[in-house]
Amino acid sequence: MKHIAIFASGKGTNAVNIIEYFQQLDGIKVDCVICNNPKAKVLESIERLNTEGILISNDTLKNNVVELIRTLEDKKIDLIVLAGFMSLIPESLINRYAQKIVNIHPALLPKYGGKGMYGKHVHQAVFENKERETGITIHYVNEEYDKGAIIFQAKCDINKNDDPSTIAQKVQKLEHQHYPKVIKEILMKPD
Repeated sequence: MKHIAIFASGKGTNAVNIIEYFQQLDGIKVDCVICNNPKAKVLESIERLNTEGILISNDTLKNNVVELIRTLEDKKIDLIVLAGFMSLIPESLINRYAQKIVNIHPALLPKYGGKGMYGKHVHQAVFENKERETGITIHYVNEEYDKGAIIFQAKCDINKNDDPSTIAQKVQKLEHQHYPKVIKEILMKPD
């Protein structure tokens, strides 16, 4: 059995999609969702899916990550999946889980990446720059925002009638379609 921990800070649509995907398969399980936002909707959403939610503070993430690492090790976590997690991952966690932390970004990196470039900010920038396409990037996490090695990208066209909201919808559709499958591929690779 392979074990996943999802890190999420917001609504959790990707987290829910991933949990539901792996509930239909044998051999891979989402053990928990780690959240650093006590008001995040994801905590409500995962209750109905019988998935454990673990609330951590940003202070724990920055200054006491040893406790978090111990929790992940106790759960025998094989892969950490970021799904709208709004904090930089500490270097000690990255070192402990080298090439075992993945993120999804709502643009075609290296474009529109870096600190502050998430969600609606990305879609607004894509719209303002009159891009003809956008998409998603799934990548490994390193010490810098959105700079880890790219694992997978998928594209969608932007037409003249699109606005940031419709761009967001197209990108979310790609996220839901591809993220669980790519996670499965990563976990099924021989070590």
